[in-house]
Amino acid sequence: MSHRPEVHLLALGGTIAMAPSGDETKGVEPQLGAAELLAAVPRLSDLDVNLRFTDVSKKPGASLSVDDVAALAQMIAESEQEGASGFVVTQGTDTIEETAYLLDLFHAGQAPVIVTGAMRHPSMPGADGPANLLAAVQAAASTDSRGMGCLVVFSDHIHAARFVRKEHATAPGAFASPHAGPIGYITEGAPRLLLTPAPQQHVPLPLLRPARVALITAGLGDDGELLHGLGDRFDGAVIAAFGAGHVPQDWADPLEKVAEQIPVVFASRTGAGSTARNTYGFAGSERDLLRRGLIAARDLDPYKARLLLLAHLRAGTDRNGISAAFA
Repeated sequence: MSHRPEVHLLALGGTIAMAPSGDETKGVEPQLGAAELLAAVPRLSDLDVNLRFTDVSKKPGASLSVDDVAALAQMIAESEQEGASGFVVTQGTDTIEETAYLLDLFHAGQAPVIVTGAMRHPSMPGADGPANLLAAVQAAASTDSRGMGCLVVFSDHIHAARFVRKEHATAPGAFASPHAGPIGYITEGAPRLLLTPAPQQHVPLPLLRPARVALITAGLGDDGELLHGLGDRFDGAVIAAFGAGHVPQDWADPLEKVAEQIPVVFASRTGAGSTARNTYGFAGSERDLLRRGLIAARDLDPYKARLLLLAHLRAGTDRNGISAAFA
């Protein structure tokens, strides 16, 4: 007799859980719990899966915090020890690309963690939540997903947490992985994985101390005013730089001073491709910034570079360890 996989649904809120408040002057708000989400999924009872669920919160995605994600990762670790073989997390799409990556950093188990949500709330025509939730459960229940860390399943596409981005504000197919492409698809009710992400270096829990990381985007003609005093106000900083890692030449000296105080990472603001290391040599180029003590984010976008830096700062990692994490 085959062992039925146990999938644990953890519901956090978001558009997938939103419903009208009863006041016509207000928009929808997160109100539905995990049981109601599961009840709306056709064919779910046909799956050879044991399902259990927990209502973790009813928040919009924009209100989730790093501490929320760390607590969720600890819940997942405890549930895996109790026998759960896969997890589905439902949440708001505003921050899926960030929470999924953070979960991938924190989750050291073998059970897959599948994050999904909806772009259309349940009272809209063509609501996508039930189909996304069914696909996420199918991915979480599959032995092929084991050891893959945290994945995002949306519109039957499977994305690695490291590369996924929300690329459209309202479209149902809002998620893509512009740097690497999806690593697989849901086909005929099962995941078909085409690629295996490189193993993730994990950040240990619990988080030991508070930290603040600034995210500053370079823009044409910006005089760099926001850089002054940055090291006195924050524990780390990420610069969303032009192209392959370039900033205005007037930023170079202030950034060097900040990097003497706190770790400063530069990432490409383009959203795809890696920062360079040895190509350009002008003031404010990637070679210049590396010489001045900044850290290259390589293929991480600015949002995920901020989370990697923040997680390591909160875990108490020293400067050398932070540099190694980005390398």
